[in-house]
Amino acid sequence: MSNVKAVIRLRMSSHDAHYGGNLVDGARMLGLFGDVATELCIRMDGDEGLFRAYDSVEFLAPVYAGDFIEAEGEIIQAGNTSRKMRFEARKVIRPRPDVNDSAADVLPEPVVVCRASGTCVVPKDKQRGQR
Repeated sequence: MSNVKAVIRLRMSSHDAHYGGNLVDGARMLGLFGDVATELCIRMDGDEGLFRAYDSVEFLAPVYAGDFIEAEGEIIQAGNTSRKMRFEARKVIRPRPDVNDSAADVLPEPVVVCRASGTCVVPKDKQRGQR
């Protein structure tokens, strides 16, 4: 199996901030992983599939409104009825409110903010042997 990968990048907005100090809820990273998983399933099977469960989730660094987050995923194992996936979210740009309201820095090295792995279920009509 060739590695099937997908990447999305977006800026966390003030609407994403859930806690004091403009801190973004960790569940927002899982939402990004869900979008990446959908793309992975479409690329592999031509169908959105259904994300079933996370095996592991690690929140490693805080995310704030204004941060640019890059979420990447890949299919690491493909069975007849499921796809095992691995995800990583990285902060690549951070705001600089100490300079001015619109200042930001591209980070020299991305900061890993979350890692996870999980399984997607393949629709019955897309399962191996059903095509």
